[in-house]
Amino acid sequence: MSQNIFIIVCIIFVGLLIIAEYRAAKRLDSGFLKWVAKPAASLAFVLVALTGGALDTTYGCWILIGLVFCLLGDVFLIPTGARTFLAGMGAFAIGHLAYVGAFLSTGPEISGLFLIGSAGMAGFAILALRWLWPNLAEFKWPVTVYSAIIAIMVATSFLAAPGQSSAPNWVVIAGALGFAISDIAVSRDKFITHQFFNKSWGLPLYFGAQLLLASSV
Repeated sequence: MSQNIFIIVCIIFVGLLIIAEYRAAKRLDSGFLKWVAKPAASLAFVLVALTGGALDTTYGCWILIGLVFCLLGDVFLIPTGARTFLAGMGAFAIGHLAYVGAFLSTGPEISGLFLIGSAGMAGFAILALRWLWPNLAEFKWPVTVYSAIIAIMVATSFLAAPGQSSAPNWVVIAGALGFAISDIAVSRDKFITHQFFNKSWGLPLYFGAQLLLASSV
């Protein structure tokens, strides 16, 4: 089947997921719809990678592993408990590390773009932690470790050159950056203020970023 079919499926289920989150914000029952829509949207981006030939290259296999762990993270984040949130963070952290493996598998060379990206992501992680720190409570150190991992993931995306190109792949970079920025919405919703606004932009950005990474195989 074509990648485009699963991209469309993902978009449809993301739309349903946003409806579910809106209904939840209005204190209407949306639990069943959320449990259907979110895993389905996540499975769709895994299928985008599979139908794109992820199993044919080392880069693609690493991306596929990352996508599968992100699917698990998405499922863990559907409940609201602290333990499932930590489990979700752990799954996403492994997913980010798999993406790092993918980006480094293309035989990269250190470049000025990578150094600039690394410095920018270090600053981004520090500012995000300063913003969240007073509200993190028992999550201080898990969030610190997670922030470092996602900063490394985005920085190494500037080295990724899958396929025959030796130049940085801007689809990959956009996917990595989109993923990192979408985590701001998750953090704001969990630690600052719980509201539909966070989901309204964070979810489309997250799934769009995953589709970019999945399509890069």
